[in-house]
Amino acid sequence: MSGRILVAGASMGGLRAAEQLRAAGWTGAIAVVGDEPHMPYNRPPLSKEVLAGKAPFESLAFTPKAAAADVEWRLGTKAVAARLDERTVELDDGSSLSYDGLVAATGMRPRRLSCPGPLTGRHTVRTLADAQGLRDELTRPGARVVVVGAGFIGCEVAATAVGLGVREVTVVDPLPLPMVGPLGDLLGRALLKRHEERGVRFALGTGVAGFEGGDRVTGVVLDDGTVLPADVVVESVGSIANVEWLDGNGLDLSDGVLTDAQLRAGGRPEVVAVGDVARFPNARYDGVPRRVEHWSIPTDTAKHAAKVLVAHLARAGAELAPFAPLPTFWSDQHDFRLQSFGSPVLGKDDVRILDGDPEGDVLVGYHTGGRLVGVVALGGQAAALSAARYRSQLIKQPALTA
Repeated sequence: MSGRILVAGASMGGLRAAEQLRAAGWTGAIAVVGDEPHMPYNRPPLSKEVLAGKAPFESLAFTPKAAAADVEWRLGTKAVAARLDERTVELDDGSSLSYDGLVAATGMRPRRLSCPGPLTGRHTVRTLADAQGLRDELTRPGARVVVVGAGFIGCEVAATAVGLGVREVTVVDPLPLPMVGPLGDLLGRALLKRHEERGVRFALGTGVAGFEGGDRVTGVVLDDGTVLPADVVVESVGSIANVEWLDGNGLDLSDGVLTDAQLRAGGRPEVVAVGDVARFPNARYDGVPRRVEHWSIPTDTAKHAAKVLVAHLARAGAELAPFAPLPTFWSDQHDFRLQSFGSPVLGKDDVRILDGDPEGDVLVGYHTGGRLVGVVALGGQAAALSAARYRSQLIKQPALTA
């Protein structure tokens, strides 16, 4: 095969795409472009081991498979504009790359609060530089930390900060419980209790109106006028898909890159999307396109999209079965772990305890129409293993009707 496949995005999704293109039989050129200066690395430890000072960068970096050793990496530069009809992508260094096939793997960036107040002392956690900068702040003696957002990253950062000995850690969220969006009330209440027992404070049911301070933040002003003293603020309020470089090409970019069930974007067989920027219908469930920001998704999407793209470029006629991954995630907080298989968010209206007790190790099932669609374990290693036993059952579940 001749020609070039361009992978826009050099994180885990971009690396897995390059590897899977080779595995699918592509022998032509592959170029990967990405804005960070580093080769792809593992992001989940950033809010835990890296922030705690327990993991150097060398332990995070992925080692590309031997088959992808000839891939061209253009790091420290990013895609800024695409002309899909012309099959070219412009980079921020002024150069332009042509392609025969394009993989959109540009991922997400942290959403920032638009409240008035100083910027210095406010942090996000997405990159290695973010985690390193935040760690320097958390290890200052007497630091008072306010985490805005009680989702995965917010809860992990709060737990890590307490473990570092930070004297005051407060989590703010407009929702009534931590992680209630993806997990529901039952586990939200269990998480709240566990965090509070370990020293994390919460201000729930309220948002942030602004920040106090001159050159640097000194306090967080809540919607009700309460001011929380703060030397360090961590903003964990969601993500924004990096899709601006694809503007003007007729794609649906309202929430990531909308694809069909084969991960093809906008009806273009030469353009696929992978990782958490891809908004795809999961044939395992109800066919509604969704983005999935779980660690397993870059590998799952890359494997399927690579086969689809290579088959198109090789002019192979066979169509693959629709993409139907089983989402998987975990989250380590304090001395316990959340382990999930399936899609709990689809079954929050019917939540049942499968084993254990919320006061200790517990396994929870999420159901739609009486059908199990997700399991989440909270607790120690035994609970996580209990969740894993349901994996094959979830894989065998028939698709939900729309």
